[in-house]
Amino acid sequence: QVQLVESGGGLVQAGGSLRLSCAASGRTFSTYDMGWFRQAPGKEREIVAAISWSGDNIYYADFPNVRFTISRGNDKNTVHLQMNSLKLEDTAVYYCAAGPKVTFYPSLYNYWGQGTQVTVSS
Repeated sequence: QVQLVESGGGLVQAGGSLRLSCAASGRTFSTYDMGWFRQAPGKEREIVAAISWSGDNIYYADFPNVRFTISRGNDKNTVHLQMNSLKLEDTAVYYCAAGPKVTFYPSLYNYWGQGTQVTVSS
């Protein structure tokens, strides 16, 4: 059974930091490209960042503006999202996804985690 499990979400004050992690199990994801998406209430799911299987190619949406950093673990089956200087508008459910291509389009990812809630308070 293929699973992506996110962790690290929670409640944080504006200006604080969180580190999200996504662990893959059930098959080898070391050759999959991975992405972080988020979805706020009433809004569409949007890309946050994506990283190639090697970690050599990294892409970010415009809004993080150097506040977020995506990385892969040494085993390549984990991916992290370090989020600094969090803002109220960063409140959302954050999802990790795995697929054969680094892309900003969620429909092109094959596997998804269940999501982790990030809530930023004032």
